[in-house]
Amino acid sequence: MRREDCGGNARRHLHRRSEWRRRVESTDQTDGDGSPSAGPSARAAENTSDRFSGSSSGPSAPAPELPGFYFDAEKNRYFRLLPGHNNCNPLTREMLEMKEQEKKRSKLLAEDEQPRKATPRTGLNSTLLLQKRHLGVLPPSSYCRLLHEVKVSEMKRHKLEVQSSESSSPNTDNFRLIVADSACERVFTVNDVSHGGCKYGIMNFHGCSKGSLSAEMCDNLYFTNRKVNSVCWASVTHSDSHVLLCLVGISQTPGCVSLLPASLFSNSNPDQPGMLCSFKISTAWSCAWCLNPQADKTFSTGLSRHVIVTDAVTGRRQMYSTASDVLAQQFALRDPVLFNGCRSGEIFSIDLRQRSRGRDQSWKACRMQQGSAVTAVRLLQDENYLLAADMLGKIKLWDVRVRRTVRQYEGHHNEYAYLPLHLSEPEGLLLAVGQDCYTRLWSLGDGHLLRTIPSPHPAGKNSIPNVVFSSQLGGRTGLPGLLMAVCHDLYYYPYNSDYQEGLTSEGPAVSPHSKPVI
Repeated sequence: MRREDCGGNARRHLHRRSEWRRRVESTDQTDGDGSPSAGPSARAAENTSDRFSGSSSGPSAPAPELPGFYFDAEKNRYFRLLPGHNNCNPLTREMLEMKEQEKKRSKLLAEDEQPRKATPRTGLNSTLLLQKRHLGVLPPSSYCRLLHEVKVSEMKRHKLEVQSSESSSPNTDNFRLIVADSACERVFTVNDVSHGGCKYGIMNFHGCSKGSLSAEMCDNLYFTNRKVNSVCWASVTHSDSHVLLCLVGISQTPGCVSLLPASLFSNSNPDQPGMLCSFKISTAWSCAWCLNPQADKTFSTGLSRHVIVTDAVTGRRQMYSTASDVLAQQFALRDPVLFNGCRSGEIFSIDLRQRSRGRDQSWKACRMQQGSAVTAVRLLQDENYLLAADMLGKIKLWDVRVRRTVRQYEGHHNEYAYLPLHLSEPEGLLLAVGQDCYTRLWSLGDGHLLRTIPSPHPAGKNSIPNVVFSSQLGGRTGLPGLLMAVCHDLYYYPYNSDYQEGLTSEGPAVSPHSKPVI
């Protein structure tokens, strides 16, 4: 009996929706005299409004929601939502959400191309900042920080052509990862290849004070059929002399961590390649290089339920057992202390000077709980504060001394992706690319969202941008701005508003070591 009632209610529900649809279509196709018209007449609109809202002056009622159906306002009709796995060209809720996201991205991209953009803070502009500085009411440090905020809000996108010795074959492989060295003169790149695996090499950047930035790919590219999980620069013989590469094992080939000299990627370098070695380490999620002299030439790898600290010269290892996978790592500079972020949401530090490595985990010098899987950790220069990002899209600033969150940066989007954080502390900026393919910039000091940059390419799982930000892209004579690698293209967002693929009329770039140019 109950089943019959449910069936009757469903039929009456469908009948009412069908009657509503016929009435709306009739008012759209004919006017009050029954003749065709481009839109409903005043009398038809009044009758429709009276039927559904009870008032001739009120707005028309929205289409009723129908379970399993989607109402398209433009076509003024219902479409059935299909599961999507057994149908050709199905109309699913996921496809509709992607369509709306793409429409939003296209709109923001068009707004981003406008010459005048909204300032990051109300009433903040270069002219006002300069006036306050001349009047002495704005300290130099605050002036530089606020000027950087204004400049990042004015950046415009320019496509950057990469020069290569094989100019006849342009890059058609998608960027998976880009990591800049400490001087931002070189960027280590990892690209997916169409037949499987990936290729990796070094891209050199050159900037001049007159306003041009050029990119040149190295001579030697290396190919591997294994996936690259993590990369960091290593200082073995001098600053950033090597690259530390974590490769995932496949089939009968175990995973490994390779230490490669940067000179290996260039035929024009007369120097010998230097130390080149490979360490048999199972699948590593993360890696970090230690710059503290007390642990010279030491690197760490984060594995599944383990942390391994290795001496690159002697090969000696120290192993620490953890309760979760270690997805993010960074060494402190003042002391040989390693900070780790885990899949469980735990953040802990290891003091390499301690001898204890027991299962009781008493060697953990500091423990904090983020709340979700930690994808990135970044220490600030004073090493009293730590930034952490997780798979819930939360970015938090921790005070390591009291082990408490002091600030949160809103707007980041992540659900399951392994996404890094980019910290530019001299400029007071924090950057992160979300799983929605938007690049967001925050003020490091107060957490204010300064700008959201849409991707030049449609959003997708395999088209999440990789970025590098610096006030000196290309070295000491370089330019400030944002470098973005998405799909197989490379883009540059300069501070200079009249930047061209050549020379500009503006003077030297803004640098944390010199007076900024407005």
